[in-house]
Amino acid sequence: MVQVEQDIMSANQRHADVNRRVFAGRGIFVINLVSSPGSGKTTLLVKTIEALKGEFPIGVIEGDQQTGLDADRIAATGAPAYQINTGKGCHLDAHGVGHALEHLPDLRGGLLFIENVGNLVCPAGFDLGEAHKVVVLSTTEGEDKPLKYPDMFYASDLMLLNKADLLPYLDFSVETAQGFARQVHPGMECLTLSARSGEGMEAWLEWLRQGVTAASATAKPKVLLSEGT
Repeated sequence: MVQVEQDIMSANQRHADVNRRVFAGRGIFVINLVSSPGSGKTTLLVKTIEALKGEFPIGVIEGDQQTGLDADRIAATGAPAYQINTGKGCHLDAHGVGHALEHLPDLRGGLLFIENVGNLVCPAGFDLGEAHKVVVLSTTEGEDKPLKYPDMFYASDLMLLNKADLLPYLDFSVETAQGFARQVHPGMECLTLSARSGEGMEAWLEWLRQGVTAASATAKPKVLLSEGT
């Protein structure tokens, strides 16, 4: 079992390294969005795309065990989306992401979201070639999730505390949740927002803009082949 797991992880890392080179060459800022089910990832993506569309290209790779419901919600915003159904699988892998990219338009100098399968365990160990894992924790889940699922919070560079509009009705401490996250991942960046009300969204949007600007600087010129070449 140990040897099998090592082989799987090594193969995934090779594909992730290829993806990362492709993303860098095209200047694409890639976010691996992770969370437990029901945190509000897809609503957050819809609101984010609506706010940023027109500024730069945006695409989404959607991961779910079954259905294309989330991809349909993304497509309704006008952004291209490609659905990966994992069946019994509990996470996306780098090989699948590389093939999914072939089904999206050119996102050169833009932003690619990978919405991973709702799960705070398996996706933590799989590099997809992303620039950052961003973990979404909702106020309805409890402050202790970073301590219960430390691998995911350690692997993520940013925690988005979503559903801030519900804070007046919940026994939830933002400071405690952020403290637990930084206990697992010292120095972790944390933002509090509500995708539904728009509270705190601008800080998230600005974080993305800065990432896109930095990533686009790495893009190599697109080579256009003449007819007959």
